[in-house]
Amino acid sequence: MKDKIAVQVDDLTVAYNYKPVLWDVDLKIPEGVLMAVVGPNGAGKSTLIKSVLGIVKPLAGSVKVFGKPYEKQRRHVAYVPQKGSVDWDFPTTALDVVTMGTYGRLGWMRRPGAKQKKEALEALEKVGMLPFKNRQISQLSGGQQQRIFLARALVQNASVYLMDEPFQGVDATTEKAIIRILKDLRRTGKTVIVVHHDLQTVPEYFDWVTFLNVKKIATGPVKEIFNDDHLTQTYGINYKVSIQP
Repeated sequence: MKDKIAVQVDDLTVAYNYKPVLWDVDLKIPEGVLMAVVGPNGAGKSTLIKSVLGIVKPLAGSVKVFGKPYEKQRRHVAYVPQKGSVDWDFPTTALDVVTMGTYGRLGWMRRPGAKQKKEALEALEKVGMLPFKNRQISQLSGGQQQRIFLARALVQNASVYLMDEPFQGVDATTEKAIIRILKDLRRTGKTVIVVHHDLQTVPEYFDWVTFLNVKKIATGPVKEIFNDDHLTQTYGINYKVSIQP
């Protein structure tokens, strides 16, 4: 078990139109893990991410990042939203989108300069999108768009990365490229929290997992808790997806 807690959720309850989508969730996410959040549709996975970011206000409970409210740790947190929540018709280039990731460190009164542009170009290269730096984002494929938003998160040089279904709608090549980058982040001590749907890839991709279905079912190292019992409790049907010896 790792010592330092990157994200701590205490007694978190969130409701939409008086219907609870998260109920009394307690969660301690150690620093330096690559964690999947899994559960059925409507389980509150995206809401959990948005609660950490302060986008969604809870009815009860609290969330802290390295022991402090998100508002005081904003610079240390990067977010990759669901692809469907982004206006891809907005007239901007791939390089411009990635450069936006430097704004948090600069402050609103300063404009990005040569140093920030260099960082953005390096991030584009890391995700294999440097040749598309001047391409309008609306002209990119779904997988390319996802890589651009990953590059924007990378350039923030955050300590905690929150990603809402980053593999949605991408091809196999892009998926493998993304998971390589996420594992690199973990190796450098970053904490990466990913809303994920493909149960088959959890043992291969992640070292930590949280099972969620409105309530927290279980959380911990994949090798210890990714088993048929927790899958069945989470999804309500008999699951046979276990780590192979």
